[in-house]
Amino acid sequence: MTAGRKVAKAAGILMIAMFLSRILGYVRDMVIYAQFGQNNLTDAYNAAFSIPDFIYSLLIGGALSSAFIPVFSSYLAVEKEKDAWRVASTVFNLIIILMLVAIVFGIIFTPSLIRLLVPGFDAENIALTVIMTRIMFVQTFFMALNGISMGILHSYQNFLAPAVGSVLYNLGIIIVGLLLMPYFGPDFGIIGFAVGVVGGSIFYFAMQFPALLKIGLRYRPVIDLSHPGVRKIGKLILPVLIGLSVTHFNLFVNQNLCSTLPQGMISALRAAQRIMQLPIGVFAIAIAAAMFPTLTGYAAREEKEDFKKTMSLGVRTIIFITLPSAVGLIVLREPIVRLLFQQGRFTAEDTAATAYALLFYCFGLFAYSAIQLLNRVFYALQDTKTPVTTGILTIVVNIILNFALVKPMGHGGLALAYSLAGLLNMVMLLLVLRMQIGSIDGRRMLASFVRTLGISVVMGMAAYYSALGMERVVDTGTKLGQFLQVDVGVFTGALVFFILVYLMKMEEGQLAFSLFSKRIKRKA
Repeated sequence: MTAGRKVAKAAGILMIAMFLSRILGYVRDMVIYAQFGQNNLTDAYNAAFSIPDFIYSLLIGGALSSAFIPVFSSYLAVEKEKDAWRVASTVFNLIIILMLVAIVFGIIFTPSLIRLLVPGFDAENIALTVIMTRIMFVQTFFMALNGISMGILHSYQNFLAPAVGSVLYNLGIIIVGLLLMPYFGPDFGIIGFAVGVVGGSIFYFAMQFPALLKIGLRYRPVIDLSHPGVRKIGKLILPVLIGLSVTHFNLFVNQNLCSTLPQGMISALRAAQRIMQLPIGVFAIAIAAAMFPTLTGYAAREEKEDFKKTMSLGVRTIIFITLPSAVGLIVLREPIVRLLFQQGRFTAEDTAATAYALLFYCFGLFAYSAIQLLNRVFYALQDTKTPVTTGILTIVVNIILNFALVKPMGHGGLALAYSLAGLLNMVMLLLVLRMQIGSIDGRRMLASFVRTLGISVVMGMAAYYSALGMERVVDTGTKLGQFLQVDVGVFTGALVFFILVYLMKMEEGQLAFSLFSKRIKRKA
């Protein structure tokens, strides 16, 4: 099987699984918001993720994407499997030790940290946030196991088990949360979903463990700090840890400012961001994750032309898919939010607040999609300093924009600041990459972007007016009417988009279609 076909197969598996995972993620949010509304309870639930997510991202997220997978995959690429597993065992043992220490200290100091993060919460809401945060620390341990397992399996080109595990994660939250909600009562039933987060993480690992055994798990209780691979990971990961710390500081500032706004705004931002991230999760992350081992292999074997072609193909395809997605979400934002969430205790005012944030988040959707691949391009080159440096610069800009825009625009200003920072980050990564490796097919990328944007604007107009026309035909106060309005808008927009792509004979369209049919050819 050629490298292109392997990437296509992997991307196909990841897209399907991530689509299912995101759908279940929506179902999870829909259940929570329908049961509790968009208010202080859901604000507390969303805020409770902050510290556990910070620990996980710092020790696992950055380690996997920036250092572990490139080093582990490079050993596999040159058939040094014994070295690869010694490195993996050392990294695993170190991370588990650090994770346990961090969790213990996190649990002890949770009250102080929560008061610092969300000073706008009242005493009762802070107490609720503390309880759920401490529960979610247990989830952090299992997510550490999941992250390391995923890195190993991806390096072996095994994408199915981690993908299915991510689906089970959201399913576990829903099932466990609904089962335990009555136990905690009407005022604190949301704690059941915090426990559900732990259950989902356990299901996730249970799905991956058999796959690890199948590829020949070679874990050893060893910490070999003198191994060249371990030392290389240490060298690569240090700047990433700094960058992630700054990234989460930005998130903490964002949450701190949002806690001083009316109740429900933290939840509105989180709901809007999750909708915006649907195309990123289904398409951009899937393509980037599938291409990452291939890019790492090309870099390890110094196959520069294949490396550039794969990178260019990935960026153009990601933008071709996610730019029209952003336009579609912008023009249909209110009907989509109404369809997804407006039921139970989720009101029309909650819909308006979420749609307002979604509008500004979508401005940066394609940029954050491209960044998913561009960061991995640098990691494949074993350059972690560039993504971190550009990331820190854009985060500083983001924080400045947060303070500048939150007063005149409310939570919408925080969303806009996030998008503008993402656009800046993408541009800087492309400029630095060109300086490092020479031509990156920049003119072709720019021409593709301009054509895709033009077609997307026409598509957006068609989607908007068709959805607007449906308001005269159906009752949008019912779920059936809401579904028909969104469905007609999406279908009309997609039809116009594909017709224009066909008439203009855009190569990116052919590449995207071949990706979905798993027939990517090695061309750029």
